Amino acid sequence: MLKNRLLAGVSLLILSVSSAAFAQTAPDAAADADAMQEIVVFGRGETRQVQAITPTDMQIAVPGASPIKVIAKLPGVNYQAADPYGAYEWAVRISVRGFNQNQLGFTLDDIPLGDMSYANDNGLHISRAISSENLGVTQMAQGTGALDTASTSNLGGTLKFTSVDPDTTAGGLASVAYGSNATVRAFGRIESGEIDGGGRGYISYDYQHGNKWKGSGEQWQQQANGKFVQPVGEGTLTTMVNYSDRHENDYQDLSLALIGKFGYKLDNISDNYTLAKAIATAYQSGKAIPAPYSTPDDVYYDGAGNRQDIIGSTKLEYPINDRLSLKAMVYGHHDKGMGTWDTPYVATPAAFGGSPIAMRTTEYTVSRIGTVDSLTYTLDKHTIEGGIWFENNDFDQARRFYGLGINSPGRTADEFQDNPFFTQWQYAFNTKTYVFHLQDTWQLLDALKINYGFKSIKVDNESNTEHYTSASDIINGSIDTSKGFLPQIGFNYQLNDNSEVFGDYAKNARAFVSSHTDGPFSTTQAGFNAIKDKLKPETSDAFELGYRAHVDTFEAVAAAYYVSFHDRLLATTVGSGIQGNPSALSNVGGVTSKGVELAGTWKFVKNWSLYGSYSYNKSTYDDDTLNGDGSLYAATKGKTTVDSPKNMVKAELSFDNGMLFGAISGNYMSERYYTYIDDGKVPGYMTVDLTFGYRFQGGGWQRDLEIQGNVTNLFDRHYVSSIGTNGYTVSDPTGTFQTLQAGAPTALFVSVRKKF
Repeated sequence: MLKNRLLAGVSLLILSVSSAAFAQTAPDAAADADAMQEIVVFGRGETRQVQAITPTDMQIAVPGASPIKVIAKLPGVNYQAADPYGAYEWAVRISVRGFNQNQLGFTLDDIPLGDMSYANDNGLHISRAISSENLGVTQMAQGTGALDTASTSNLGGTLKFTSVDPDTTAGGLASVAYGSNATVRAFGRIESGEIDGGGRGYISYDYQHGNKWKGSGEQWQQQANGKFVQPVGEGTLTTMVNYSDRHENDYQDLSLALIGKFGYKLDNISDNYTLAKAIATAYQSGKAIPAPYSTPDDVYYDGAGNRQDIIGSTKLEYPINDRLSLKAMVYGHHDKGMGTWDTPYVATPAAFGGSPIAMRTTEYTVSRIGTVDSLTYTLDKHTIEGGIWFENNDFDQARRFYGLGINSPGRTADEFQDNPFFTQWQYAFNTKTYVFHLQDTWQLLDALKINYGFKSIKVDNESNTEHYTSASDIINGSIDTSKGFLPQIGFNYQLNDNSEVFGDYAKNARAFVSSHTDGPFSTTQAGFNAIKDKLKPETSDAFELGYRAHVDTFEAVAAAYYVSFHDRLLATTVGSGIQGNPSALSNVGGVTSKGVELAGTWKFVKNWSLYGSYSYNKSTYDDDTLNGDGSLYAATKGKTTVDSPKNMVKAELSFDNGMLFGAISGNYMSERYYTYIDDGKVPGYMTVDLTFGYRFQGGGWQRDLEIQGNVTNLFDRHYVSSIGTNGYTVSDPTGTFQTLQAGAPTALFVSVRKKF
């Protein structure tokens, strides 16, 4: 109790007001057309490469689309998904400048979201954190995230999401959408407007349900969001609470060989229980797998992800005096998660159903509570800001098996299960995060601004075994990440009223995670004991230099970067092979990434604009990968890193005259590797999306009424989207490693929105 009081006391001493550089709101339907076209903000005055997507761009996207899909147009961003909305978490992938998703940082209204990876042990995906209709500006920093970002995973860039503030006028928003695969989405938001005392708030609810685009199954979710802003003297007190309930049947992971044999539409056979049982029986009895399949992994009966989350915060922003302002936030997050898989490798005991198939689950609960606090002080030409972030995270993880019936399954994968017949293991993990940062923005000259500072991180990870089947399942112990000085410095120089140059350097570290399926605890006790005193956290040194131009009808940015990534972590064998030791994390060398990014918007004629971006990235491994005994694991030196396309081109032509609006966008990506020695790759591809709509101009029922159509993958391109869904492998000469997802075919959606 005393420790908590001390932490709370420190929290109130070190607080800040975050940058308002991107605190913009989208214009409403009555705004002029030029304003409506302002969907990408190029970070004018920033000391690092950064852009922001405005709510306008979220509005014209596919209803229910993940904001991750929307930021895909920004330079350097490699986004992939297996559904039209980018919401199916198993397959959603984002990488930036060669860094994958779990090496980036993500926040919502300053609340840390962890690394947003599947089965996340320290956060949740943005698609579950908030309804897309309630999102405001989304800010992307491709290489150097701001020091005040609450993340210990951001070796590379950061994504900072913000929610819209409640309106000062009472009213609301309602929308409904229908489209391909019987997808329906309904959303409603009620605004209180300003009430007595100056407060204002909103509550919203959305429901989305649709069938998978291939195979049998469904994906559905419901969300409720609430936000209230209350003036407190000269400051504000903001409280938000968001609830999410998501269930999604899986798409089957593919390989190049399976695609070649069956095509892109191969999927789980959840509509054919008889065949699924026959495959499992044949495998377990040593007989041939029923044709046309060759292995029990070609197709599974079913699988799903089920998640329930509630996340909330209370934030005080207050100007203490003319020079000193504070920000204090407390937040909490609770998650109940279960990933299900109907496995042909384990039969159900007769007492629990007798099927040759059993349902295997990985079950999670996350309980996080934390505080993000800072102070900002202005003195002459200096703006000094410092803050702390503390989080206590209890993560429970278990592997269980549930019975299926002999004649019918008796269970569906897309729901939470009960009454297991076997628990293989269960662990209780605790992670405590302590981060301090301090920075100064110095307006050295009228045209020259310098930002410099550092952050210190300490993350303590602990594992305790709650249940085990064999001694090899026991994993107890602790490990920590401690980096006392991670510096950052940047500058911005105004060449004239229309152009500027910027540059920066940052050193970052990624803390270890606490999980049995990832990180240093994803091994045996012997494996952990062998690495715990010598394992180093991953670190990176990033350099950027860029130029921005701003004229009446044209904005552009050009940036070059160089990143040196150290102490890459990979699971390899500990000790000599004859010892029979387990695989465990090892530091296996470095990665060098270098490249350029270009982006611009040209309003070439009234109501029309053209946006485009190009990025080139060369990311290669610096060293061969060795096992713990020094033997060769993979000849990776000089090879291109997995899932890092060298070339990406994005373009969008848009029109908006206040009544009619539309956009056509294209996305090209070059080939990507999914093996460490570059013998397994997927080809490049290009997709095109189309948006078109009409805003009614009359009064009465026509006021603030819009109708919109969206077509994704307009030309029905067949391609491999996400790679690495089952991880990466050293080599795949036969193309049989199943870690690929097919991109969704053409899909059409129609939506209607009305404000009231």
